[in-house]
Amino acid sequence: MSVMVDRPTQQLRTVRVHRPPRRPECPRLYAIDGLRLVAALMVAVHHYAGSWRVDQPGNAVWGRPVSETMPTVFHVAAYGWIGVEIFFVISGFVICMSCWGRTPRQFFVSRVIRLYPAYWFGIVFTTVFVVVMPGVWHRLKVRDILLNLTMLQSGSGVDSVDGVYWTLWSELRFYLLFMVVVATGLTYRKVVLFCCVWGAAAMLAPVADFRLLTLAANPDGAWFFIAGLALYLMHRFGQDLLLWGILALAWLMGQRELGIRIDDFEHVSGWRGCTLLFTVFLLAMVAIALGATDRIRWTWLVTAGSLTYPLYLIHYVAGTTLINRLDGTVDPRLLVALVIAGFLVLSGLVHRFVERPLARLLKRGLDTSFARLRNAQT
Repeated sequence: MSVMVDRPTQQLRTVRVHRPPRRPECPRLYAIDGLRLVAALMVAVHHYAGSWRVDQPGNAVWGRPVSETMPTVFHVAAYGWIGVEIFFVISGFVICMSCWGRTPRQFFVSRVIRLYPAYWFGIVFTTVFVVVMPGVWHRLKVRDILLNLTMLQSGSGVDSVDGVYWTLWSELRFYLLFMVVVATGLTYRKVVLFCCVWGAAAMLAPVADFRLLTLAANPDGAWFFIAGLALYLMHRFGQDLLLWGILALAWLMGQRELGIRIDDFEHVSGWRGCTLLFTVFLLAMVAIALGATDRIRWTWLVTAGSLTYPLYLIHYVAGTTLINRLDGTVDPRLLVALVIAGFLVLSGLVHRFVERPLARLLKRGLDTSFARLRNAQT
């Protein structure tokens, strides 16, 4: 008896799944450090000489509308608030870059040691300034100042020691959401999916009138962070139509958010100018993402980047108080320049003698705590 054996008439084909190629990375993107400093200076100049608050008659900072004493500076500084949105885009880019390949524990530790040392100094420094030089800003109750040390005061309905700290609440919510992706392991596909889901939630939250969803989705800042995430994916894996689509949608939603902020808070700048600045900045970030600035290796930019966070934290309340005390002693434009220069020097000292030592101590303590938690039997 013969046995018939069926043989395949053609061999099976091996299906190869296309994965985005990984682009060789520059060890450090120096141009981003430069953009950070530019954004911080834009915000500082805006607060001192371009905000709606300082352009009111009898305001507590200058005592008169700043547009009357230095109109040219005012009209330029009026657009400086967009530096905050620049920070958000950079944050999305840098957080995705620094978290790639890290565990949730490493992500948590990195954020704590990055955010809290300079922030704690800012709380103490600003509080002391308000106590020693009263009259411009109101001092909070002690219990509210203590709650500020957690960085969670906005979630508890408590005022911040310094009004600029509102941006940290947006940052914290971004970290919490992104932690979910970090916990599953960052991949191109997962970050793209995260951008799409978060963007959809940010669009739906306001019309759904669902407060918890609005709180989590952070529609005011979501699209700026999403733009940063898309830009980093371009940097790491190269450009494609999907990433350009996400970035284009982020620009469209972002320009609308800029208009809303002008109508509700800023009042002193125009939508066209802000949108133009935002567009130029995004194009600069695209150039960085695609490697056009990789040859920039100026080491002083690293120092410049290290100044931005302390400068942002300490410049507003203390700086406007100093301007109030020193107004009339020198030309207003020179006074603004001197105050900013002084805070840049102080920011360097804070980074050297507060941030770095405290970060090392916190990292050592947190690493020990997590090791103990991991090895605990009960």
